[in-house]
Amino acid sequence: MLMKCLPGAILITGLSYIFLIPEEPLIIKILFKVLPMLLILLYARTNVGRRGRYQSLILFGLFFCMLGDGLLIWFVIGLSAFLIGHLFYISAFFGRWNFSWLRFATILPISIYSTWISREIVHSLIEKGEHNLIIPVICYVTVISLMGWAAFMTGNAAAIIGGVLFIISDSILSWNKFIDDVAFSGPLIMLTYYAAQFCIANSILRKPTFHVSKGLKSERPIQ
Repeated sequence: MLMKCLPGAILITGLSYIFLIPEEPLIIKILFKVLPMLLILLYARTNVGRRGRYQSLILFGLFFCMLGDGLLIWFVIGLSAFLIGHLFYISAFFGRWNFSWLRFATILPISIYSTWISREIVHSLIEKGEHNLIIPVICYVTVISLMGWAAFMTGNAAAIIGGVLFIISDSILSWNKFIDDVAFSGPLIMLTYYAAQFCIANSILRKPTFHVSKGLKSERPIQ
């Protein structure tokens, strides 16, 4: 029963935070921001049958991202919590490495994109004199790009969609914060973010669904 109710509760609380909760008081805003992630974490935990390495790493990743949501008012601290969350995701995804040349080749567009957006953000930070943020931002862009590529290498549709949506969400956030205003940035950031985390949570029970020819596909069993 709980499993059936949680997706609806996640949707309702997420949309409530995005469209209904006012900016003040701040503590209420933060609580409602964290609530959908708490429910996603509970949803992932409820999905776990026999808890293995992958499941545990995803749960830790969700937990640290939830911390990042609450701590992002202190930007570098919140960013650090998200970075730790991504490191857990990366470890989980590489633990389910399912090689194909097509998926491996996604490293090229991901690298080109991360290099371009890093350059744009760094130029903006230099112009604004915010040199102290350059290294944290570059580290974060590098880690989330690696997370996105690692998600592709699982061959797991839920993980891949989650990784891509996470990159889109953080790209909108970064562009809006450091470079130029993005129309409807708030709803776009949070809609893609909550969707990304929900997909990653769903990857716990999803087997790889993107297949290539037998000669190129890893025969390694799913852990």
